[in-house]
Amino acid sequence: MVKENRQDYLPGTKLSIVQNEEIFTFSTDAVLLARFTYVPITRGKIIDLCSGSGAIPLLLTERSRVPIDAVELQKPLVEMAQESVQLNHLQEQVNVWQADINELDGHVKWDSYDLVTCNPPYFRTPSASELNDNQRVSVAKHEIYCTLEDIIRVSSRLLKQKGKCALVHRPERLGDLMVLMRQYRLEPKRIQMVHPKAGKDANMVLIEATKDGQPGVTVHHPHIVYNEQNRYTEEFRSVYEHGQST
Repeated sequence: MVKENRQDYLPGTKLSIVQNEEIFTFSTDAVLLARFTYVPITRGKIIDLCSGSGAIPLLLTERSRVPIDAVELQKPLVEMAQESVQLNHLQEQVNVWQADINELDGHVKWDSYDLVTCNPPYFRTPSASELNDNQRVSVAKHEIYCTLEDIIRVSSRLLKQKGKCALVHRPERLGDLMVLMRQYRLEPKRIQMVHPKAGKDANMVLIEATKDGQPGVTVHHPHIVYNEQNRYTEEFRSVYEHGQST
């Protein structure tokens, strides 16, 4: 029996989000991506792929007034995201709909978005025995319905020239990210690593690319999440809990 949905607050905001721990809950990576990415403020439009329960689109409304589309494959997550949009009275700005990102013809206007964001499935599809028993969790974490190449290819098609694509992923996929981005006309421009503690290897990477951009990458000062007392560092807290952008 699945637990009932619950309402939480997104860090650094007064925004409510509907979640269900047995289906899906947002995590640190979604919040950091929403703080990291460039956003168009008053003109243009944004689309978030693999949107889950809608954390990234909701957070982006704190920084932008442009229309935001949110695309998610799993119906229960779509319904939770739609409920969150209504709770926050954001129906005029955020539009959540169910779709496979590989089947967006007829749903979107290609070459028209100023920003694509995505917190994608991180892991290549393992054998059946290695998949999570919870099918919904497996779909969110593993490349079952879309691969990293699918996400980058579709992002490039969605973006107008000089539009931005911002992703969060695992550092071990950074090589794949940069190769695929260039293959699909997305030039990596900004990178930021996230480390659980000082002296520990990064476990997350934020990357932003520009469609048909010029070569040249800025590597930002890394985020260090926890201090020696296992509490958030002041720098990380300012971004995660107080809503300051990178």
